[in-house]
Amino acid sequence: MIGTLQIDVSKQGLHDITAEVTGWIGKMNAEEGLCTLFIQHTSASLLVQENYDPSAKRDLESWLNRLVPEDDSLYTHTLEGPDDMPAHIKSALTATSLSIPVIKGRLALGVWQGIFLWEHRHSVTRRKILLHFS
Repeated sequence: MIGTLQIDVSKQGLHDITAEVTGWIGKMNAEEGLCTLFIQHTSASLLVQENYDPSAKRDLESWLNRLVPEDDSLYTHTLEGPDDMPAHIKSALTATSLSIPVIKGRLALGVWQGIFLWEHRHSVTRRKILLHFS
């Protein structure tokens, strides 16, 4: 079974999409299998991360922004603005797909785990995520 999520993001950073993915899995009426997510973009990524303490999210965002600064004079790909090339690098360093087991009709996430879309651009945009359940 294949589906699509359209996620509107308003800013750079981690956006919790666990509820959207859980809702899609619920519609499958499936007991056991594997849910695969794939983001169809080169300047955003997917991540399973802590969803309890917001400081973990802020620390990850700050760390990646420090690792890949927007004002590096080495960048030549600047056509779409100063955040474009750093967004591509951040996407390359993280993940564009995730696979999460489904057990007894539920995503097998740990107690404090959530699924996040990691937006690497500053602008408001809509991201497309493909979902596959097998």
